Amino acid sequence: MLRERDVGHRVVVRRVVGLRAGRPLYSDALGELVELTETHLTLTTRQGRLRVPLAEVHRAKRVPADRRPSVAAVTELELAADEGWPAPTRARLGDWLLRAADGWTGRANSALPVGDPDRPLPSALDAVERWYADRGQPALVNTPLPLAAPVGAELDRRGWDSRPTVLVQTMPLAALIAASGGRPDLAATPGGWLVELAAAPSDDWLAVAAGSKGRPPAAARHVLTAVDQVRFAHAYDGGTLVAAGRGTVTGQGRWLGLWLVEVLPAARRQGLATRLIRALAEWAAEIGATDAFLQVEQRNTAACALYRRLGFTTHHTYLTRVAPPHSPGP
Repeated sequence: MLRERDVGHRVVVRRVVGLRAGRPLYSDALGELVELTETHLTLTTRQGRLRVPLAEVHRAKRVPADRRPSVAAVTELELAADEGWPAPTRARLGDWLLRAADGWTGRANSALPVGDPDRPLPSALDAVERWYADRGQPALVNTPLPLAAPVGAELDRRGWDSRPTVLVQTMPLAALIAASGGRPDLAATPGGWLVELAAAPSDDWLAVAAGSKGRPPAAARHVLTAVDQVRFAHAYDGGTLVAAGRGTVTGQGRWLGLWLVEVLPAARRQGLATRLIRALAEWAAEIGATDAFLQVEQRNTAACALYRRLGFTTHHTYLTRVAPPHSPGP
């Protein structure tokens, strides 16, 4: 049976879900254990939150630790991602990061609870709520799992909602270049498209990004461009932009981050997203990066299938938690 020390770890639970001909029916669930009380346990699974009364648990055990990334590995990758998507308004709560960007994207408008907030957890979350209330924004918290499982459990107790599960996926950069077809000819790709990398986004590029993330406010340009190593991929059919993507190199030069890879409907299913990724991967390798990461909603099945074909695997997951409409903590 599970114990308190198993909170924050990946576990498998077999539970009784009914009876048939007088015999119990079982169902298995795999996920991060975020809460364990005298009466129930709560898991974060790929399908969402699952609360199981202990009376229904037939068997439960922790999954071996070598199947999950270390705290240090999750922290490193989360901080590299923060560098690649920098909010213009930032503050610290101990080691935690507080970020705001006029409401443009959850990543740039959420607290990132990695490290020690330098105060008890309930007080830290009260401070998060006040910080966002002072800016007229809803409080959001990104909870990388299993790293922030205790934070998630406290947010559950407070009645916070969850946005869809996001997969943080990685692969070696050399393998990504090989899987996407080697060195692209940036002047004339086989599909007749022109693929270019630029240090700044064009107006057309911004319009494509607006289509996937909403009309960008002034703060969005900071989020997109305030990175030392950044490139914007543009793919043209004639003079018309048909696909866009963004690449950053952060984490002391190790990580290529892939962001906002978007192909317009008329140009989809022709390999264009792969060509943009390939161009960004070649650029990152030339300046010394060794690994790639991306963040994708689990429910985006088309994108997940593309990244799986290229060889990306899930490093960890995160949930964006949303505060209920009530007054900030004292």
